[in-house]
Amino acid sequence: MRDLVSGGAMGLDFNRRLKTALTGDSGTPLVFLGNFEVEQRWALGELGLPRLSAPGGTAVVNRMDEFALLPASAADHVLVKAPPDPDHLDHLRELGLPVPTVHAVARQDAQRIVTEDVLDDPALLDVLRELAAAGARLAPHGVSELEERLCDVTGLPLAAPGAALCKAVNSKVYSRIAADELGLRQPRGWTCETVAELDAAVAAARELVEAGTKVVVKEAFGVSGKGIAVVDSVRRLDRLHRMLAEKAGNSGGRMAFVIEQWVAKRADLNYQFTVHRDATVRFDFVKEALTDGGVHKGHRFPAALDADQLAVVEKSAALIGSRLAADGYYGVVGVDALVEPNGELFPLLEINARNNMSTYQLPLQERFTGAGQVALARHHALRLTRPLPFAEARAALDDLLWKDGTGLVVDNFATANAAAGSGEPFDGRLYGFLVADSTDRLGALDAEISARLAGMEATA
Repeated sequence: MRDLVSGGAMGLDFNRRLKTALTGDSGTPLVFLGNFEVEQRWALGELGLPRLSAPGGTAVVNRMDEFALLPASAADHVLVKAPPDPDHLDHLRELGLPVPTVHAVARQDAQRIVTEDVLDDPALLDVLRELAAAGARLAPHGVSELEERLCDVTGLPLAAPGAALCKAVNSKVYSRIAADELGLRQPRGWTCETVAELDAAVAAARELVEAGTKVVVKEAFGVSGKGIAVVDSVRRLDRLHRMLAEKAGNSGGRMAFVIEQWVAKRADLNYQFTVHRDATVRFDFVKEALTDGGVHKGHRFPAALDADQLAVVEKSAALIGSRLAADGYYGVVGVDALVEPNGELFPLLEINARNNMSTYQLPLQERFTGAGQVALARHHALRLTRPLPFAEARAALDDLLWKDGTGLVVDNFATANAAAGSGEPFDGRLYGFLVADSTDRLGALDAEISARLAGMEATA
């Protein structure tokens, strides 16, 4: 196992550290691509659980592509579905953040991820060919066959492992097997890649359910609360068993699921480390993840961990990173973990070997949070009747924006208006990064932002 490099040991900002990890050269120009929910591509052809999608939700998620502005330097490039609001770019510049060269596609489909839109833009593909000739590399949120196709078409080298490896190490089945092999504590559970394994897992899980314990059935590539079923009755467990067995029988017997015991928690954790091409593992941070019904809502940090708990997290990062490096992976890795009510940790619930929401917060964390300060990264839900210009949002929030060490940084505004267009009221999100000198002040700032945005909804 390689030694773990601590958070500040390299003396470089995140952009240069990332380039060093991905390419070996901190000066390599990168083309960032925010293809969020790449898991949907990895899940193609895999058995899935029944799910519902909220109207307009896909359009909003696809505009999370604008987060790719944050880790980029002024020398880098970012591909987006639509031009950013110029006033929002000014907001970032005024805060001293570098703004890269932005390339918006000629025509976007709200239901497509950004990679599909780029592939459908011949003129932009020509621009990317020129960038490839100048030494740039593609740095996507995660790698699927779509991003590989984009590299093939443009000649841009991929600053990441290939799609097949990325899919393999992002499977929840991989996470569970890795935790077993590394001796990391995890909830009682089973992996299911065949009908026989499913039968055995359901039989064992039935005993837990009959004893009054919930279990969860997880798709290998589910994300953001999708692809997961919480089961608290034998009847429902048996119904899922029959459905999955029947689907598997119709598709050659293949499947990829995890069944686990439901465990109580004090807090959800997310920690990040970066695996370099030379197998060095660098620990970046650990944060408290804010979730609602399994859906990610944001992060609060620093996480409330004692020295022993932090040691468990850092040791786990080193072990997982070395395992991923041995399998050929390099790049950013986020791990979901859990603190039980008694303070014990389950340090590996899921490996996300790709960028994570907290990845995009890291440049803001480095620039805007000082010693002893607390921060919150989250989104505020909006209900609008017309598109909201950033200038109006800024005017309403002006005295709450970051200044002199505290306040709000609006880190994605594209999601506010992503679902507009039908003439009907629509839902949006305003993403923000909040910094304060105490937990109480942070809570008060968050509440005031919510109140003002709610007031805007009545008039927008």
